[in-house]
Amino acid sequence: MNVEEIIKTEKKIPLVQRTIIHLSLVNNKITEELNAALKPFGVSLQQFNVLRILRGQKDQPANLSTLNERMVTKMSNTTRLVDKLLAKGYVDRETCPSNRRKVEITITDEGKIVLQAMDKAITQTEEQLVGSLGKKEMESLNILLDKF
Repeated sequence: MNVEEIIKTEKKIPLVQRTIIHLSLVNNKITEELNAALKPFGVSLQQFNVLRILRGQKDQPANLSTLNERMVTKMSNTTRLVDKLLAKGYVDRETCPSNRRKVEITITDEGKIVLQAMDKAITQTEEQLVGSLGKKEMESLNILLDKF
């Protein structure tokens, strides 16, 4: 199915607009599928991203600014994401004793366990999403996307 069929138009869309619409449609599809994979865990894609960042800290705490810098999707509501993960018991948050304005966040053991299960669901979904592409096609696509 081509872009014109998806957006239900009979007129030919100019190439630049067609490209942007196509990228937006693909982005929406990827986001929908990844969110669906995480739904059984009660976690959003952004919360999943925070947990992965914290796991990558290798038991060293991160602050909100570190999380914001490393997020795939930059957002201003990182505090709210951390609050939701805290309520689920997936992260701990402590005020730094030497600087009371600094908040340190770490992933809990429970967070690490549930993240492993989420990883499996996400990996399976990612493989399904790109399943129709061969290795060379994915490499070519990445080269093109790197130009952005």
